Amino acid sequence: MPPAVMEPPSAMELPVAKQGPDQAAIGNYKEHLPITYDKDAEEGRKGYAAAKYPNYLPTWDHSQKYPPLQPFPHIERGKDVDTSYPDLFPTSAQVTHLTPSIGTEVEGVQVSKLSSAGKDQLARYVAERKVVAFRKQDFASLPIPEALDFVRYFGPLHIHPTSGSPAGHPEIHLVHRAAGDTSASKFLETRTSSVAWHSDVTYERQPPGIAFLYILEKPETGGDTLFANTAEAYKRLSPLLQERLHGLQAVHSGVEQANASVSRGGVLRREPVQSVHPIVRTHPATGEKALFINPQSTREIVGMKKEESDMLLSFLFNHIALGADFHSRVKWEEDTVVSWDNRVTQHTALIDWTDGQRRHIARIMPLAEKPYETPFSM
Repeated sequence: MPPAVMEPPSAMELPVAKQGPDQAAIGNYKEHLPITYDKDAEEGRKGYAAAKYPNYLPTWDHSQKYPPLQPFPHIERGKDVDTSYPDLFPTSAQVTHLTPSIGTEVEGVQVSKLSSAGKDQLARYVAERKVVAFRKQDFASLPIPEALDFVRYFGPLHIHPTSGSPAGHPEIHLVHRAAGDTSASKFLETRTSSVAWHSDVTYERQPPGIAFLYILEKPETGGDTLFANTAEAYKRLSPLLQERLHGLQAVHSGVEQANASVSRGGVLRREPVQSVHPIVRTHPATGEKALFINPQSTREIVGMKKEESDMLLSFLFNHIALGADFHSRVKWEEDTVVSWDNRVTQHTALIDWTDGQRRHIARIMPLAEKPYETPFSM
């Protein structure tokens, strides 16, 4: 970590608040799904094909209980690597940028076969490009322990406190909309959109850094994932506002997500926490500054009155959500692995298909450093 780091004494894990989700922007569709799915449909008995990867069907094991996460020293794999990327990109690799500032598609690289040097360069390349879609991958067909071991290279694996996971593998978070599930239509009876921008589990004291999301099955069309470059979002602000944001901290809460799971009969593997993080964080490999707030987890700015905090957070949330010129869209294809840097991006799924086709995706996320801030500079 660079020596010039601002980490005020108050930037620590908070005791859990026992209030309801009065400020929570929980409007993410998946938060409202029942903790179940139609087993007959997933096994091919209701007019839909059986799940292609039944070993990845979600389970919710109420016996899984884990202690609070403990601080650990993070090794930033993407720091001080060769940025000509000789071990990541063979001469046959095809690299296509989706936009100037965010998003790249790659063919001709088998991620699971990378050497340690290649994985280090992957971490740095993803930090630079923010989100990278690797096509024609073997990740979904690997034995699950092999997939976990690959990602574990980048840090301790996060176990999501409430999501469905494959039996025996709580380190895998599943995004699963079962065959025959048309409940999105009911959700949209009371919502105008399924868009819910967020960075994942920022309420943790040491939230994830690089992340891996891989497709198992997808609808014929629809279900894309959007990403936003929050480092570019920071750069777009005036120097006056950038300077004002430095030194501010915000509360990130996992309480509302936990309450939503329990209310639906779901699991709670670990007691929820709240953490305080800087609003502007610094990436340990690139030195980039990025906005680190999101409407799914960020509740308030420390030291501000509610109206002041709500006003500033609302502006920043909207600034990121409306910044189409620093967004990128991943269109899922079979055998795709998407890697993004959770420290400098936000993302949202799109629930835009209503025909009951299956969408089945797995996510593995290693934890990273405690967010820190470096001094403001023009």
